[in-house]
Amino acid sequence: MNSKPWQQTIILPLALIGMMDLTRFDHFGSAFSLPDASLAVFFFAGLSSAPLWFFGLLLLEAGFIDYVAVAHFNVSDFCISSAYLFLIPAYGIMWFAGRYAKTYTELHFIDSLKAFGVATISTTVSFLISNGSFYLLSGSFGTLSLNSYSDQLIHYYPPYLASSLIYIVIGLALVKLWKTIELNSIVES
Repeated sequence: MNSKPWQQTIILPLALIGMMDLTRFDHFGSAFSLPDASLAVFFFAGLSSAPLWFFGLLLLEAGFIDYVAVAHFNVSDFCISSAYLFLIPAYGIMWFAGRYAKTYTELHFIDSLKAFGVATISTTVSFLISNGSFYLLSGSFGTLSLNSYSDQLIHYYPPYLASSLIYIVIGLALVKLWKTIELNSIVES
């Protein structure tokens, strides 16, 4: 995203940590809070070529925020179950999708479409992992028929996808803007 190695840049990691801190308390958002940006945070951490320890740090941050929300802010623990562990591969998908999408951050429109496609597919796969594991393993739904699960999928998938992609599109636009500014400063030098 810039010419400096990831380790030399403190702004992006702090921004990603801050985004998760600010948004993780409410998955779909409300009149008083932004939607959860966790998927986009993992995507951009991968896109920035952050080291693997940062992936682990973001996982710990997510778990800690969830703990604080449930233990100290009366947030329901309904989503905390044995399926919670499946957030690790769901977030891993976003991390590796970001790494893959790094090749599509040039200033060309077609690259933007490819990065958007990667983000859409990875968000969908992450949804299927996290949502599917929750319905299968949480014990909250008994024997859920395919039709009942499909109804739940139709209800939750659109806002899940939309909120993640809005953050990702804004972030990709900022990446493009940053590259344009860098390119212009090189040309002017």
